[in-house]
Amino acid sequence: MIKRLAWLAAAVLILALAGAAWLWNRTSSSYKGYTAPEQFVEVAPGSGTAAIGRRLIDAGVVRDRLTWRLAVTFSGAGRDLKAGEYRFTEPMSAREVVAKLARGDVYVKQVTFPEGLTIAEMARLFESQGLGSARGFVQAASDPSLVTDLDPLARDLEGYLFPDTYGVARRSPPAVLVRTMVGRFRTVFDERLRDAASARGLSVRQTVTLASLIEKETARPDERPVVAAVYVNRLRIGMGLQCDPTVIYALQRAGRYTGNLTRQDLSFDSPYNTYRYAGLPPGPIAAPGRGALEAAVRPAEADYLYFVSRNDGSHVFSRTYDEHRQRVQEFQVRYFKQNGVR
Repeated sequence: MIKRLAWLAAAVLILALAGAAWLWNRTSSSYKGYTAPEQFVEVAPGSGTAAIGRRLIDAGVVRDRLTWRLAVTFSGAGRDLKAGEYRFTEPMSAREVVAKLARGDVYVKQVTFPEGLTIAEMARLFESQGLGSARGFVQAASDPSLVTDLDPLARDLEGYLFPDTYGVARRSPPAVLVRTMVGRFRTVFDERLRDAASARGLSVRQTVTLASLIEKETARPDERPVVAAVYVNRLRIGMGLQCDPTVIYALQRAGRYTGNLTRQDLSFDSPYNTYRYAGLPPGPIAAPGRGALEAAVRPAEADYLYFVSRNDGSHVFSRTYDEHRQRVQEFQVRYFKQNGVR
């Protein structure tokens, strides 16, 4: 009798161990029931584990209900599953799927907005990445209330959408990204920079406008403070800034820019045209990065009034108009003649 009970106990233990191994294997074995290269699953806020499981099973990410229930139970993470869109590309075990949702490893697309873009250019980039319509981005960026405390005169967010790399969820409203970009601007243009601007007698709007000109004129970190000095010196003596990018911006706003700036364009009547109107333009003409913002409030100690491109990404600076004319002859007129450009 004792032997029978021992054998029975052993049999039960073996069956239990076998069952446990089967259950463990069921939740630990990889599975891929979809044929596409990638599968997206949206988990709505407030979804329970059963509803989440149904979506994963329907999408071919998890084998069946039992496997899902076991994986959730074994993990103890049933209350930790987070809402969002998830991307699946490889076979995964149910346990791995549960862990992915518990981590909140939602799918985001990385999009980089380089320095010096306008709202319109950012909108086209946004659309090209499949994140939404350019029109929707422009509409979201037309809400000046996000910066009213910084710039009461702002009519839109030109200059305040900080250029950086952002993780954007698919189908996320453009307004979410726009708010994030403004938040990033606030982080970069912090109290330290605002105080430095105020010490120079510059409002936030004036600072960002000046920084946008600097950003469009040079991409070289070492040149930004010198370009800033040129503009500050011109502003001080009432001399026109004569900044080509402001004319281009004016033409773009009017839908008249062809991609080539002509001498005739320099007379285009717009308050943004710094060849016709002295002082800063009415507002930013692009999104400046950190370096340009820093340069705007801390220009170099230099007495230059002119600069011209060397056609290699750098510029040569001059103090007098005669010096400048010589540099123009050297780096523009002769250069283009030598290269067959009329």
